[in-house]
Amino acid sequence: MDRATLAAYDKDAAAFAQDWHEQPAPVDLHDIVTRFFIKGGATADIGCGSGREVAWLNANGFPAEGFDASGGLLAEARARYPALRFARAELPDLSGIAAGSFDNVLCETVIMHLDHALIAPSVRRMFDIVKPGGIFYLSWRVTRGDDARDAHGRLYAAFDTALVRAELAAAELLLDAEVVSASSGKVIHRLVASKGGR
Repeated sequence: MDRATLAAYDKDAAAFAQDWHEQPAPVDLHDIVTRFFIKGGATADIGCGSGREVAWLNANGFPAEGFDASGGLLAEARARYPALRFARAELPDLSGIAAGSFDNVLCETVIMHLDHALIAPSVRRMFDIVKPGGIFYLSWRVTRGDDARDAHGRLYAAFDTALVRAELAAAELLLDAEVVSASSGKVIHRLVASKGGR
């Protein structure tokens, strides 16, 4: 994770959490998860933030745990959802998570906060923790032109989708689309990949 981005999330974790929880529900994301994820399958939310999606997943038949690099955001998640499981893990290493651990892996608008050199290995590592036959959902905020930083100092990397697709060349892409998020109102790119071999 970009250090300035991580520092921003740690410093203002409560404010970010409040903003995300006050946004409209991500009904488009929920529809995709319901359509593609393996019901009842062990699920990971990588970059879970304050836990909103982890809570939804658990309530809707996808037993999930959340992972994030930000201690501040994890504290928010644990305070909001004390019965759910959250742990610290940072891309690209995801230390402590074994290969083939999860039927479903979700990573919603996280990888654009990474340095360019870390995007491909992060995608590769997230796909690595998907079980054979499992599903990987990945999205990121689209930035045109050059990398940008917002008022908080968060990095928004501009990169070609081909960089991500190359890491998923062995997968079957079930969804590959640029859309406007129903929750944030921002332009995002979404991919859903199936890992063969079950």
